[in-house]
Amino acid sequence: MTKPLEGIKIIDFTHVQAGPACTQLLAWFGADVIKVERPGSGDVTRSQLRDIPDADALYFTMLNSNKKSLTLDTKKPEGKEVLEKLIRESDVLVENFGPGALDRMGFSWERLNELNPKMIVASVKGFSDGHHYDDLKVYENVAQCAGGAASTTGFWDGPPTISAAALGDSNTGMHLAIGILTALLGRDKTGKGQKVAVSMQDSVLNLCRVKLRDQQRLERVGYLEEYPQYPHGEFGDVVPRGGNAGGGGQPGWVLKCKGWETDSNAYIYFTIQGHAWEPICKALGKTEWIDDPAYKTAEARQPHIFEIFKTIEAWLADKTKFEAVDILRKFDIPCAPVLTMKELANDPSLRASGTIVEVPHKKRGSYLTVGSPIKFSDMKPEVTASPLLGEHTDEVLAGLGYSNQEIFNLREVKAV
Repeated sequence: MTKPLEGIKIIDFTHVQAGPACTQLLAWFGADVIKVERPGSGDVTRSQLRDIPDADALYFTMLNSNKKSLTLDTKKPEGKEVLEKLIRESDVLVENFGPGALDRMGFSWERLNELNPKMIVASVKGFSDGHHYDDLKVYENVAQCAGGAASTTGFWDGPPTISAAALGDSNTGMHLAIGILTALLGRDKTGKGQKVAVSMQDSVLNLCRVKLRDQQRLERVGYLEEYPQYPHGEFGDVVPRGGNAGGGGQPGWVLKCKGWETDSNAYIYFTIQGHAWEPICKALGKTEWIDDPAYKTAEARQPHIFEIFKTIEAWLADKTKFEAVDILRKFDIPCAPVLTMKELANDPSLRASGTIVEVPHKKRGSYLTVGSPIKFSDMKPEVTASPLLGEHTDEVLAGLGYSNQEIFNLREVKAV
């Protein structure tokens, strides 16, 4: 099957997570992604958090599937020459170096544009160019703090909390992939390449837009009616941490199910939406609440929302999280079991849809990884193993017109 991005060649100068997540997505959809790595070591995640000695770590394999690996020392003149040839034949260069690194390598935007006017140069940044923190090194948790996620996550009587979801890294990579695809479409119209940049701070903030909404509401009316602090608590002048409250304006909470005493994940998330109130009452056997003025409206329920949640927990006490959801789904009540990584890894539905895939690897054997979260009617992205370090060096060089003797010479000077 022809994939939509076949024919698009991408130079992948990224490492760790944000950039590799971006280029991996594009590789799934058919792009020829050539990961350029330092000879002898490669991406630092090849060796980080290893579970098998001398094999690429899962940190690397789960972010670099479907790619080729080219080892290249760009500090050597011979390495620079290879890179110049590669740039002339490629469509996109993706990088997440520190500020000014490409310039110091001799590949400024002006030089790249001279070598290939159609080249799209895509960059992951910590902060946007010109930001007063644009010289700071940024990692996942730094981005979550700088982008507003940490200050609004956790409980109101505790410190800011980091999410386990990669809001700073993989999320930024997804935004950058959208930017690259947009620039490619733009190039089809103008014939010109351009620079595309996404900052980790901006990407986190983009996912926190409802909290920016709440900041403006708070400044106008002095309270946030869907937060647990209303109406009994006090609000300051910034959006508070709301525990497990729903961010969309519907009261929700994580509730205990049967077995919670010994299973730290025996919980469900339960949302009380206005239109679902009558079905909720019927599911719980509390039909008297349907027309009770103390419960009938969301405004009436909020002062004793936690009493309502306690009643629901009493109903849940003899039901596992799966049994509870199977009952509640029949009433069209928004809810979900709190699923562990182990449960997700073994979920037959996720395996069948390709959201979780098992991939054979030359050194590791089979390993689990994520597949494409984006589904298509006419295409099912295939996930292949991440490359060994330098696995495709000879292939890439041959494709650039180097002879076997020239490739041997490049190895002799350790440029590849």
